Amino acid sequence: MQFKELGLDPKVLQAVEEKGYSDPTPIQAQAVPVVLEKQDVIGSAQTGSGKTAAFALPILSLLKKPGKLRALVLAPTRELAHQIRDNFEVYGKYTGLRIALLHGGVGYGPQKKKLADGVDIVVATPGRLLDHISQKTIHLKTIECLVLDEVDRMLDMGFIEDVRRIIRYCPEKRQTLLFSATVPDAIRRLSQWALTEPVDVTVGAGQAPAETIEHAIYPVDGIQKFDLLSALLETISYERLLIFTRTKVDADRITRWLTQAGREVLTMHADRSQRERQEALKSFKEGHCNVLVATDVASRGLDVSGVSHVINYNVPHNPEDYVHRIGRTGRAATTGQAYTLFSTDEFSFLKEIERFIGSPIPRGKLDGFAYRNDPLIESKPVRKKRNRGFGANRPRRF
Repeated sequence: MQFKELGLDPKVLQAVEEKGYSDPTPIQAQAVPVVLEKQDVIGSAQTGSGKTAAFALPILSLLKKPGKLRALVLAPTRELAHQIRDNFEVYGKYTGLRIALLHGGVGYGPQKKKLADGVDIVVATPGRLLDHISQKTIHLKTIECLVLDEVDRMLDMGFIEDVRRIIRYCPEKRQTLLFSATVPDAIRRLSQWALTEPVDVTVGAGQAPAETIEHAIYPVDGIQKFDLLSALLETISYERLLIFTRTKVDADRITRWLTQAGREVLTMHADRSQRERQEALKSFKEGHCNVLVATDVASRGLDVSGVSHVINYNVPHNPEDYVHRIGRTGRAATTGQAYTLFSTDEFSFLKEIERFIGSPIPRGKLDGFAYRNDPLIESKPVRKKRNRGFGANRPRRF
């Protein structure tokens, strides 16, 4: 199936073709026709599968031309909200539809002016949207389509009650689309309340990492983690590299150490201003700097082409975060590698991740590295994957 067979508005299809896309991803091929029929949808697919376009393209096609505020998209993070807004602008460039982006970390003035001038689509984070509602700079009584994106992350971040409040401001008669990489029981209960006879669109095992990602655990004493990170960076050949840390302190510390070692590094976490976060992301996307150290603020909503490698400096405490972190590589049918540095005090978190994804993660050992103690290696078969050419001398797998 091709995009031209999905029933998209010609103006939207023109923008899609100009981007060089002809074949939809599986989630797009299944979800777009259902959304165009104005049915409610629960969409679940792996990270990097094209979920944003799966709802953006049909919404733009349904709205067709400017009028009043008719579509609202809720996202858990500023970065994801930016990505969604950018998708709507790219694919809606010939429609004339007006799009507003509402999130915290920036002033209210430009956002209020944008709303006052009239918009057709609002992309927002829950907190800032509720602020605008309380200030009466926006009302939702004309909403025809509500999108709840990355709802599992909103649940993790404690936003679900805010989401419920926002839903109550919307008309009862509306189309509601819920998209997420995973759909746990709590989200199923929310969908039973918020959606009407939804169509389930599930592609692949939403909890499992994409098949395009080769990932492994690298056991090491905690005191040697940075040494192993440095050694890995000397071994792999990366196009763009994301290093994830659990805390902002770790992110700043690793950035400082890598900078002292002569590497150019960017940092992205919640204590950075919105302007600093956007500048770091822009520089990373444009290739001015090819190493970004980030907390989980970047694990969702960061859609950068050419991220060849991801390194987890810590084992994530939340299994979903592991899938989303490594899902920053291997996107759009390309391949990528992900390494996680593991110390014995993180064993319980590792086992939770393996239970979540339904399979053990291969263990690895870096040849030539002076380990203080022999790392605990469990021999696991690793299925060979097509290599894009990154890291001909990449670390050995076990």
